[in-house]
Amino acid sequence: MELRHLRYFVAVAETCHFGRAAERLHMAQPALSHAIRQLETELGVTLFTRTTRQVRLTAAGEFLLTEAHRVLDSIDNSVRGVQRIAEGRLGLIRIAFTGTAVFSHLPRIAQLVQRTLPGVALEIHSDLLTPAQCDGLRAGHFDLGVLRPPAQGDGITLRTLDVEPLILALPADHRLTAEPEISVTDLRTEDFIGYAGKDSVVNDVVTRTCRAAGFTPRRAHDAAGTAVLLALVAGGLGIAMVPASARALPLAGVVFRDLTDAGSIELSLAWRRNDDSPLVRSVLNALDDAFPTPHPTEV
Repeated sequence: MELRHLRYFVAVAETCHFGRAAERLHMAQPALSHAIRQLETELGVTLFTRTTRQVRLTAAGEFLLTEAHRVLDSIDNSVRGVQRIAEGRLGLIRIAFTGTAVFSHLPRIAQLVQRTLPGVALEIHSDLLTPAQCDGLRAGHFDLGVLRPPAQGDGITLRTLDVEPLILALPADHRLTAEPEISVTDLRTEDFIGYAGKDSVVNDVVTRTCRAAGFTPRRAHDAAGTAVLLALVAGGLGIAMVPASARALPLAGVVFRDLTDAGSIELSLAWRRNDDSPLVRSVLNALDDAFPTPHPTEV
């Protein structure tokens, strides 16, 4: 049985008229009649009762009409799905996020993808440092990463999403909360809370910032993630210099303050160099409009 025969049959069944069905199909009526007879011969059943005045479906024809609709709808849906995949409008994108980017950028990215590419589902991986994201991208475990440069290893393309200043997280009762301005040099005697990962880009930037101010930060505690880090601050165990996006995670007992002379830290979108996936390209194009940035950097 050929698909065209099913389509011919549906046209006749829905119109109960060979002439009107032939017009709908843009074909000659004799050719349509011949095709229906071929279908009946192949199936070994009569699908229509024909008289000079009317054409009616038999019981077998009524059953076939139901099945033909199901089959043809399934095929049409499959064709549309294949086309949407080829156009990068259907599929699953796996995105990894570092630290505070989950709070500051995940909501915006998720809303953008849902609005512009409703057929694309997101699989989120959070709290991953830059080296782990780069390894995951190269291994094919992730399609995109939102990380703190520099990227580790080869084969990764970066595009800046944001440049954030470092800010200060203080216990609510800390003496510095009353100061109108706070400088990095004011922190030289403080206990610092940092991130536990040895490859933390934030730790590196904080250390360089403090050394530029003439001292090395005294690390009193390490935290596995930003939520735990801020909880340690709230508990009075130290202070922390964090990206400004940490403000998206308010916590009782923590006060955020700007620093007059702190450095900044980048947040970048990362993907595999030469990734030819239409889906990845569609998401990148959508993010281009929302996060206009300089030219990408390859590493």
